[in-house]
Amino acid sequence: MSTPPTVLFICQHNAGRSQLGAYLLNDIAPGRVNATSGGIAPADHTSPVVVEALNELGIDTSAAVPRPVTAADLTAADIVVTMKPGLAVPGPVAGRLVEWGFPDPDNWGIDGVRELRDRILEQVRALALEISVPE
Repeated sequence: MSTPPTVLFICQHNAGRSQLGAYLLNDIAPGRVNATSGGIAPADHTSPVVVEALNELGIDTSAAVPRPVTAADLTAADIVVTMKPGLAVPGPVAGRLVEWGFPDPDNWGIDGVRELRDRILEQVRALALEISVPE
């Protein structure tokens, strides 16, 4: 049995976009992928509105804690997804680098975050198909 691919989602604060990416990918491909996330300058907590938007889909985010992305994370990941083009990461990416362009949802209301969640979900589904991780 082969090891599931590791996908690392990175954003600035690891409080919104990267949390959405990792939780959504783990939700649509449970056990078939290891999705994690990190931030360049982590926030103190995950955005409550992001937590609410994920909980609406039945996704448990009780373990969501922003954390810094490390050089070791970049080396271990098969795919690194930055949620903002040109994001400065703390070292070289050993696997494939994918750059997405999603706005920072800091201080957004639930309607805006729902729309962002759904846009990220579309990208996550396409990525899962690309790496042969069916829903």
